[in-house]
Amino acid sequence: MATTMGRRERRKVQTRQALAAAALRLFLERGYDGVTVAQIAEEADVSLATLFKHVPDGKEAVIFDDGVERREALAATVRDRPAGQSVLAALRGFMLSRGPFATDMSAERREMLDLILRTPALRAYQRKLWTSAEGVLAAAIAAATGRETTDPALHALARFVLEVPGLAGLDPHPRESVHAIFDLLENGWSDQRNGSAEGTAANPLDLLPDEPPA
Repeated sequence: MATTMGRRERRKVQTRQALAAAALRLFLERGYDGVTVAQIAEEADVSLATLFKHVPDGKEAVIFDDGVERREALAATVRDRPAGQSVLAALRGFMLSRGPFATDMSAERREMLDLILRTPALRAYQRKLWTSAEGVLAAAIAAATGRETTDPALHALARFVLEVPGLAGLDPHPRESVHAIFDLLENGWSDQRNGSAEGTAANPLDLLPDEPPA
């Protein structure tokens, strides 16, 4: 059932959106390094204290959301995937629908993503947001496969998946790069020398049951 935000929650969202819009305008006009948090606060018509109240991580975090939607979407992708679809296939589709990999991106969104990709501080913060979802994603995979949430293999797999945006996003052909990485995750690694495979690793999910035990 949908919930209705109260006045305080609406004002928080509006202030956060105003700060993000102000920061993006200034970053695009002057470059990330040419903008201070004080200038962002002034552009958004709020105090510096208000800016840090809404964005405690400071300048590099202003144009991003808090990561909640990202974590919820990752968990839902695994939990609500169609019957018969593998966890990695579902996550591949999820990644291809996000950020620089999406095919239906607006010009404004593309401009923002280009800014992030060419700004090391913004790329680093974006990576922090992705990798902060490791626990949530590992728990979702555990629930889907019947493994313990403390299993280090699940956390390794979750971390590999969450590194995809940072790795593939910088590639000249980002969608192809996403496919290449997920092909590796799904099929395992093999050493190819002179056209022959010397060793083949198992799919990281081969050791996990498809469904939780009855």
